[in-house]
Amino acid sequence: MKPSEKGWLKEYLDLRMEPLKEVQLGTIKTAHPEQALYRVIQPTGLMYGQAIASLDYPNSDRWNDKDKLKILLTKSLISSSLLFYDKQIKSAEELSEVILKTLSSIGSFYNNIFPELATPAKTLFGRRKTPLELAEKILDKRIEITEEFKSIFWAQFFHNSLLFLDIFIFGQWIHTNADRIVTDFFKYEREELRFSVVKVIAAAAHANQAVEFEERRLLEYFLQSASLSAEKKKEAVSIFEKGIEVEEINLPTNNSWILKKYFLEMAILTIWADKKMDGNEQSFLKRLCSHLRFSEDDLENSMMAIEGFVLEHWEKLNYLQNKQDYDQVSERFIKRLSRVTANHKSKLIKEVHNNVELHAVLKKAKSSELTEKEKKTMQEQLVVVLKTIPTFVVTSLPHRFLTLPVLMKILPTNFFAEV
Repeated sequence: MKPSEKGWLKEYLDLRMEPLKEVQLGTIKTAHPEQALYRVIQPTGLMYGQAIASLDYPNSDRWNDKDKLKILLTKSLISSSLLFYDKQIKSAEELSEVILKTLSSIGSFYNNIFPELATPAKTLFGRRKTPLELAEKILDKRIEITEEFKSIFWAQFFHNSLLFLDIFIFGQWIHTNADRIVTDFFKYEREELRFSVVKVIAAAAHANQAVEFEERRLLEYFLQSASLSAEKKKEAVSIFEKGIEVEEINLPTNNSWILKKYFLEMAILTIWADKKMDGNEQSFLKRLCSHLRFSEDDLENSMMAIEGFVLEHWEKLNYLQNKQDYDQVSERFIKRLSRVTANHKSKLIKEVHNNVELHAVLKKAKSSELTEKEKKTMQEQLVVVLKTIPTFVVTSLPHRFLTLPVLMKILPTNFFAEV
């Protein structure tokens, strides 16, 4: 499959139908849909405008960033549709129908909600395009308007992270009766959500009482990609210059958990743009959490999600390497994980006892040296046990970063003596 060539969407569907069935039939009703969607999207980097997730497709190592973004967007649109589907999917056949309907609806969605991407339903010779052909063409155009900035994390972030709003709105739109009133509502919501992001950036940039050069660049990057009206763009610049109080940031419609999470993580990364977080900026994030009706645990979880993502993909995030010290990010992340595991020590011990494979390896480790294969088993199964903690049902763990020595640091005191 080559995402840059005609016919890639059909090939994608042929390749991914079975894995999509396995994943979605297993997870679609196991969590709140917005939390499940976050669990799918956040580890890929798409929320942060990145295309650095590992993709298990033939020849995917040869794809450029736009090809990767296109596939991540397609997968995420399908996931959003499935996770917001309000009926019980009872069979693989029914799931196939929903996935095909999703792909068939992509053209209509973008033609109605993103008029700048409008694509004719017929070819130059009058032949009506199939729904897959129309979807493929529109997805090509949607990715084409994102920008490539090699090694500039923040430019990619603010140009490409808006794809997340496509995914969220699509999941809501596809299960409605898309008449003119509904279409006008979603077009309005799209602009309002993008404008709310401007407010989040402005408030975060002013958190330490000084707008840094890097933060001004953030607004430029964002305005280039947000497609705001001339009036809204002028208002955005004014807000950024003067600053804005947290309370003036509009809360998402229907108190959406994932949109609030998106706002919070946009603010965290904006603050990361110029320097490590100072006291004023930490206080700002706490006020923002309060305004979003999040707890400090929610802030902690978002910090952990971002730090985990950064550590997992450190070698690919060149710009962040200039702004954040690996050892300091690693130390902060390990401390956060340690607090979580300490609060769930009894549960972890119980899960270890229930894990026959892990329990056997730990028992052997008390009396003799483990083989490399046994150490790998121990590492893998400890991560499996960690995933039973409620925090990590939603927040992904960075598997490559969690080596055995790191796992030894984050597990509770005297943990191995009690298992």
